[in-house]
This record gives sequence, structure tokens and C-alpha cells, in this order.
Amino acid sequence: MEQGIIRIAASTAQPLAIDATQNADLLVASCLAAAAQGDIAAYYDLGVAYSTGSHGVGCDLIEAHKWFNLAAVSGHAESAWCRADIAEEMTAREIAEAQRRAREWLSAGAKRAA
Repeated sequence: MEQGIIRIAASTAQPLAIDATQNADLLVASCLAAAAQGDIAAYYDLGVAYSTGSHGVGCDLIEAHKWFNLAAVSGHAESAWCRADIAEEMTAREIAEAQRRAREWLSAGAKRAA
């Protein structure tokens, strides 16, 4: 599942002297930058990172749901399954918060594009 994150990290020029924590931070930063450009794979990769608590981020199902939701509505089929899977572990309030955050992300993106 995490191959997409590794793919994004491999495409960035990172010095070999970076420790594992810095590398994980750069990985997430790379994904966030790609997501800001509308990269659907980055949305999915962020969902994976937050749902598993990997790559320097803690497990956060609200954030994971948000990113899987953004990927799913952009046409990434596997994200819809992942979103449904983690939704089973979330309360209705948590899902509503994740949906609010996804709408907020989309709104901010529309403002950036204008």
C-alpha cells in the first residue's frame, strides 16, 4: 500500500545524510506539496500514512478519511474502499469532521487557483 509514498520520495532529491525522522517529514511534505497541486496519488498516499500512522505522522482516522475521500472523489477506486474500511472504526461525528476538512481543502484549493 505504501509504494506510492516511496515513489514520491524517490522523485525528490534528498541528501543521504538525512536521518529517518527528517526523511519521514520530507516524505509527508512532498505528498502535501503534490496534493496541493491536485495529485490524486498523493491524496491516497496521505490517506495510507494517516491510517497506518507511518512516515512520521501519527494514526489519525479523521485525516486518513479526508485524504481517502479526496482521492475517491477524484476517481481513485481503491481509496473508496479504504475510506469505507476506516469509516467502520469511526463515529458519525468523526466522519462528519473528515468530510468538513475535505470540503475545506477543496475550497482552499479553489481559492489558490483563482
